Amino acid sequence: MKHSFSILSLIGAVALLALAVGCATTGPGPLSSAATQEESLLSSAGFRIKVATTPQQQQHLKTLTPYKIVVVHREGKTFYVYADPTHNQIYVGNQAQDQRYRQLRKANNLAEEQSYSEAMGDWGAWEPFGY
Repeated sequence: MKHSFSILSLIGAVALLALAVGCATTGPGPLSSAATQEESLLSSAGFRIKVATTPQQQQHLKTLTPYKIVVVHREGKTFYVYADPTHNQIYVGNQAQDQRYRQLRKANNLAEEQSYSEAMGDWGAWEPFGY
């Protein structure tokens, strides 16, 4: 009897471990899907992807509102920046690319309006944006 209890305990422990590993690897959920769709539209509109490669860029990325476009004024130019902390990157575009993105969103029936805000912080960490 004691032997079958040990086998059942072992089977239960393995099943619980398999469940825990399965839950941990399924990914983040609805936000991930929505963010992926937004990022696909941003890329289609011509936004450039900039990966945070330096500690300074990684620190600045943490200060940005994730998954929202913010307007950044830098050296007399206007940039539109979308932060994706999950992938450790930002999407950077200009006004024409932002307009194209909005058209694509509208065409894809994405009803929620993207909120814009003035960005604050050290944008020098991302120089050059490449424009």
